[in-house]
Amino acid sequence: MQVSELPVHHKIISRLTDKGIVELTEIQQRTMLPALQGKDIIASSKTGSGKTFAFLVPAIHRLVTSKPLSRQDPRVLILAPTRELAKQVFIEAKQLCTNQSLQCALIVGGENYNDQVKALRRTPHIVVGTAGRIADHLNDKSFFLNGLEMLIYDEADRMLDLGFAPQLSLINRYADHRKRQTMLFSATLDNIELKHLSGDFLRAPVRIAVGESTAQHADIQQHCYFADNVSHKDNLLTHCLQQTAFNQAVVFTATREDTDRLTTLLNEQQMEAIALRGDLPQNQRANIMSEFSRGRHSILVTTDVASRGLDLRKVGLVINFDLPKQADEYIHRIGRTGRAGEKGTALSFVGPRDWQSFVAIRSHVQYPIAAEPHPELPAKFSGKTERKKVQPGSQTATQPSGKKAQSATDKKKKRVDTMEGEETGFAPLRRKKQDNNPEEQ
Repeated sequence: MQVSELPVHHKIISRLTDKGIVELTEIQQRTMLPALQGKDIIASSKTGSGKTFAFLVPAIHRLVTSKPLSRQDPRVLILAPTRELAKQVFIEAKQLCTNQSLQCALIVGGENYNDQVKALRRTPHIVVGTAGRIADHLNDKSFFLNGLEMLIYDEADRMLDLGFAPQLSLINRYADHRKRQTMLFSATLDNIELKHLSGDFLRAPVRIAVGESTAQHADIQQHCYFADNVSHKDNLLTHCLQQTAFNQAVVFTATREDTDRLTTLLNEQQMEAIALRGDLPQNQRANIMSEFSRGRHSILVTTDVASRGLDLRKVGLVINFDLPKQADEYIHRIGRTGRAGEKGTALSFVGPRDWQSFVAIRSHVQYPIAAEPHPELPAKFSGKTERKKVQPGSQTATQPSGKKAQSATDKKKKRVDTMEGEETGFAPLRRKKQDNNPEEQ
């Protein structure tokens, strides 16, 4: 379906066309039409499929074409799991609202609280934020949601993983009225906690599932290489970055310490790397992402803080220096490349400490994935042998059989039964013989 065929305000179509969006993706086409009719939506699709515009376009069209329920409250509230994703959605929303007299506000943790109170009191039409900070402002009565028209949950499964279920329920109660439309987006709809919450948040929702998140991504070429230790991973990292063609790359690590160490290592080899950690102040994190998005750095070394939702279209290479503990995170990590029809490459290093994570990922995805030695830097490590579970009553090669089994059991020391024994009271007493030598008497 072409963007020009959408039944939305002509200014929205102009903004989409200016951004180079001509044809709708499947998730956008299947979501926008029922959303424009005012129906609740619960949708899932693989990463990089264009979910952001799937909810922004219906939301902004409603603001432009209908009267507000209240002039004192926000009309649209969009919740995101991380500050970085919230800021990205905020930027996209502002661009679509250009020349339409619509105000947007970004409310996330790590920013000045009093400045946010002032921004909320200016009654913005759209509020984009993280669940924790939004809940704080609601408790402090910085703003109200009595007139809220649309409540949108972006990456709802991730918000639940981060422990924001109480805050999500609180926000739902503050905006609980029959005229509210709710849209919930998630990478998967199989989350049990998500099913319970969606029953409370949504009213007769339209369910939309576009592709399995665990299905193979046609635009991402994946390779897994064995590694012996951290030093071997360092060599693999520098070699792959030097030998692979890419515009920008993202390197994922397991620890904050490794982000700094690897950034220093790469910068010593003139590779223009920058580190992003979750413990950095919000303004510093925002500056790092802004510089990387503008192309001032070629490589971003980060933890999982950048694995979800961020639309980094110039990224052509993703490297998992350490594999994630959760199999779902692997899918979101490699999804930072191969976006919007572009091709990408994902490389993963599998060391002894990564083996269990690799086994979990291999079981989670719906396509074959195997680790192999690197052709130029092979490792001695080649995986761990998986122990087979022995069924009760079955014989294995390690178990003795026949006479050998019987002799083995005979050799086992029998347990002493303290309740059994031989009565010895009837046995005759034997007295010690006395030597009566008459010569000594």
